[in-house]
Amino acid sequence: MRPDRSGGVSPLKGQIMEEKKLLYSKEIIDQRVKSLAGTISRDLEGKDVVLIGVLKGAFIFLADLARHLSIPHAVDFVRLASYGSGSVSSGEITFSKDIETDIEGKDVLIVEDIIDTGTSIAFLQEKLGERHPNSIKVCALIDKKERRERTVAADYVGFALGEGFIVGYGLDFDEKFRCLPEIYVIKEGNSDYSV
Repeated sequence: MRPDRSGGVSPLKGQIMEEKKLLYSKEIIDQRVKSLAGTISRDLEGKDVVLIGVLKGAFIFLADLARHLSIPHAVDFVRLASYGSGSVSSGEITFSKDIETDIEGKDVLIVEDIIDTGTSIAFLQEKLGERHPNSIKVCALIDKKERRERTVAADYVGFALGEGFIVGYGLDFDEKFRCLPEIYVIKEGNSDYSV
């Protein structure tokens, strides 16, 4: 699980899923991604754009977003890790996969599945900033402020969410549900993990 989604024991740890509730349909997600791509294309037209996806959660969102952009762009990926004991993060984040693209003088768009505590996105903005890009912007599919620990803001947001544990469209629980085309809120309970 990602560094900023593991801040403590998951509400589902040791539990099994009883109920899922559709939050965003495939059609709603598609419309929102197309709209974001249109806005980003207008804002970054004429720039030397590099999309940096945060693995693993953002890969589906980034792929769809990239296909709808009308501007030239490069794509790269980063993966972050947080170390600690058990399910408790130490708060220290490091790269487990760094980007391979030289971003100096370029306009970077970080593509993130969810901003939760804000810890990982703040770390990433700081570290990428040390490489002297022309600009760094953030596009998040979900901006969830329930557990925010760092003051961070996305330049482009698909959906704002108050609370709830969500899966689908790249978002996972214990590596399950990532490839669902919709986004669901899941609740703890006593049945199996099948959806």
